[in-house]
Amino acid sequence: MLILLASLLLFLILGVPIAYSLGLSALAYFWAVHPELLSILPARLFAGMNSYAMIAMPLFVFMGLLMNSGGITARLIDFSLLFVGRLRGGLGLVNVIASMIFGGISGSSVSDTASVGAVLIPEMHRKGYTLEFASGITVASSTMGMIIPPSVPMVIYAYISEESVGRLFLGGLIPGVMIGLLMLVITIGVSYYKRYPKENIELTAGEKVTLARKAFPALIMPVFVVGAVVLGLATATESAGLGVLYTFFVGLVLIRELEPKAIPKLLRDAIQTSATVMIIIALSKLYVWILALERVPQSLAMFVSGLHLPVFLILFVVLVIILLVGTFVDVSPAILLLTPVFLPAMKLLGINGLQFGVILISGLAVGLVTPPVGMCLNVCSAISKVRIGRIFRAALPFLLANLITLMMVTYIPALSLWLPALLMD
Repeated sequence: MLILLASLLLFLILGVPIAYSLGLSALAYFWAVHPELLSILPARLFAGMNSYAMIAMPLFVFMGLLMNSGGITARLIDFSLLFVGRLRGGLGLVNVIASMIFGGISGSSVSDTASVGAVLIPEMHRKGYTLEFASGITVASSTMGMIIPPSVPMVIYAYISEESVGRLFLGGLIPGVMIGLLMLVITIGVSYYKRYPKENIELTAGEKVTLARKAFPALIMPVFVVGAVVLGLATATESAGLGVLYTFFVGLVLIRELEPKAIPKLLRDAIQTSATVMIIIALSKLYVWILALERVPQSLAMFVSGLHLPVFLILFVVLVIILLVGTFVDVSPAILLLTPVFLPAMKLLGINGLQFGVILISGLAVGLVTPPVGMCLNVCSAISKVRIGRIFRAALPFLLANLITLMMVTYIPALSLWLPALLMD
């Protein structure tokens, strides 16, 4: 284990990407400790990616890209403006609501940041909001994208933990909505303090109906995608495929803003994004295999049970570790590393695997907005041309919603377990 951890730390210090750092440190371990296993490492790499459930990931990514290119994002923003535009800080409230709805479609916080941010950040700045505020609320609200179902990180966690994807989707619904509601309250408070503007929306009843009608196909998409899984009509992979077909239909036939010539580029972008994650998964599986060979999860579980500490204190320590790891490691490798280490110990303490999954993903979502690794920060900085440090400071008030929800999910199991038990037991 000393070889494993020391080599991983060395590669990270040298600036080697996390995926290749994991793979090289695993290779160093096998070369020094188990050279007889070197010949089967290629097979283990392939096995790490050979999963039917993981086909859902590129499909969800592709669905989000199609949605943005097909004009669905703009319609969601117009629909949100209809309800909250007249309040002070109306565009900030629209930002949060659009992220809630978009998170229920794309399953990716980074896609949420790119899609909503590209539209709303310039518009908010033009209407008198500071670029820092517009960027901060965009990255903070986008964290709901990996908590509100469907969720790509939940698919990855389900693959590692062998939990039900449908139950995980339902488990993240209440926490995700809680984060959104708390962010709306924080946005109203900040907007009144800084005297941000209201939006003058003068629409007839007929125009309001037209706006709602245009947004309706996008609004029912989360119900369509997640409902198929929850009702047992389709697996997560099949549901993602149906979602792509539905998005094609909406963009090409109903809205008619999706350009057929743009589809090859969208496919290429989805493939590149998914391939990056799959490489991380494959190389991380080698690391996980080493942890299993060294019986690290079992040793940790026995160590935790032997401490005789209150469960609430152990959970708090685990939360701190998740937040720290999320600060320096991207979401996918963090799930792959932390799940096999902590899940056995959590189950020994009586923590349901479903609840731990929601805790883990909710905690890692905060890492998307914390430097230096925060992917949403980097995407938003590229859009707004604001430094990531300034965006992070502007996002801090909104991250309070994430931290409050994280604590509640950790210590109130019903928030993540009640809905799956109600609809799937």
